[in-house]
Amino acid sequence: MGKNTIKWEMVREIALKHRIPVLYVNQVGGNDSLIFDGNSFCLNSRGEFIAKAKAFEEDLHVFELDATRLEILPTEHPIADIELALTLGLRDYMHKCGFTTAIVGLSGGIDSAVTAVLAVKAIGAKHVTGITMPSMYSSRGSVDDSIQLAKNLGIALHIIPISELFYEYKKSLEAIFQNLPEDVTEENLQARIRGNLLMALSNKFGSLLLTTGNKSELAMGYCTLYGDMSGGLAVISDLPKTLVYELANHINKNSEIIPRAIIEKAPSAELRPNQKDQDSLPPYEKLDKILECYIEKRMSAKEIVDLGFDESTVIEVLTKVNRNEYKRIQAAPGLKVTSKAFGIGRRVPIAHKFQP
Repeated sequence: MGKNTIKWEMVREIALKHRIPVLYVNQVGGNDSLIFDGNSFCLNSRGEFIAKAKAFEEDLHVFELDATRLEILPTEHPIADIELALTLGLRDYMHKCGFTTAIVGLSGGIDSAVTAVLAVKAIGAKHVTGITMPSMYSSRGSVDDSIQLAKNLGIALHIIPISELFYEYKKSLEAIFQNLPEDVTEENLQARIRGNLLMALSNKFGSLLLTTGNKSELAMGYCTLYGDMSGGLAVISDLPKTLVYELANHINKNSEIIPRAIIEKAPSAELRPNQKDQDSLPPYEKLDKILECYIEKRMSAKEIVDLGFDESTVIEVLTKVNRNEYKRIQAAPGLKVTSKAFGIGRRVPIAHKFQP
């Protein structure tokens, strides 16, 4: 995001400094986490745009170097570009890895909804299958919202209840746990049951399982190893939660593809009664700004606090980011759209004594 504006100005300065036309040619397509956006262009010796190729798709332009400037100058459209980038990255990843179909676990939440939409845009509705796996803690609305989303997208949807499986898991562990009170262990069991079912379907049908976690969750470790982190590609893992909402609203700009109820409901993992994300995390509006400062801008805790954020909140957030590196190193590869994504471009040791 924002890179083209910087690039255009850099190349313009070169054209003006040397008083020569400049051609900037960029490839198009996804290579694992990296997405090349096209947007090739040419400036004349006066630093004016005289030709520009399409974004996120192959294009061919023939032009004269002494042509006059374009009537409409290039501008960035961040949210629209993110949608195109993730669609292209997913499509190329599947094509280059030999996958023709994809599976998405639909929770009734906004992350899985956005992931499903991107999958349909990338490979078509008939190649995408949604799976919803309600437990005793799942709201009726979450199931209904998943069904409505699948209808809107035209994808197949299968419902696999997990309450009985969850009961059998707890029964198997009952003697060892010795009637200890339920806690996050049982919550994670549900996520891992779902992960196992999704991976079984992926294995059986040769489909790519798309994980649906966002950058905010991945940063804070608000995800379950071998559970909701299971899969072959993390489509929105570089999108903070607030950006996921922006993208969802952009997707719905012309018609309601993602049901309004999905966008408006309070985020919840639904792993215990009346659970809400904000029970465990700061409000996403505040959290995402702190995470951007720390991860993308590489600011220290003191520098972030000096911006006006509560010190205890900053320390809590940064501590959780550092503590959960072991999860991210085992995560599926994700598509990069920000200046600093988790993955191969960010090397942080798991074992350290660093304190923010």
